[in-house]
Amino acid sequence: MERRIEHAGLVERAGAGKVCVRITSHGACASCRAREACGLGESAEKIVEVLTPDADAYRAGEEVLVGVNPRMGARAVMLAYVGALAVLLALLVLTVGVLGWSEGRGALFSLLGVGLYYGGLWLLRRRIENTIHFTITKR
Repeated sequence: MERRIEHAGLVERAGAGKVCVRITSHGACASCRAREACGLGESAEKIVEVLTPDADAYRAGEEVLVGVNPRMGARAVMLAYVGALAVLLALLVLTVGVLGWSEGRGALFSLLGVGLYYGGLWLLRRRIENTIHFTITKR
């Protein structure tokens, strides 16, 4: 069984099938191998919404552990960074190499393509959110 990536946090509010947890990242994130996938090392505090049928069992101010499977973090990295890089390189090769455009024009078109890629991710954000599942346990 794979080990989960876990962060301690405080329950902000709970109910209606979800628990909102405030997570404060500490210096330990610097040594975590999954910090790039997690995104919690970027700022001091984040609010994570955890969908759970046991939401009514949690109370505001309660200490909990929020976890995620490392595969889900890797999937987020693939969507956010690897996909964008693939679009950028594919469009650059197509425009400059195949179509013979100038490098500047090809680069601008490639950046536009990356912008459209991120726009597509934004449009699909609800569907993507439903594929990344957080778990919650009491401390």
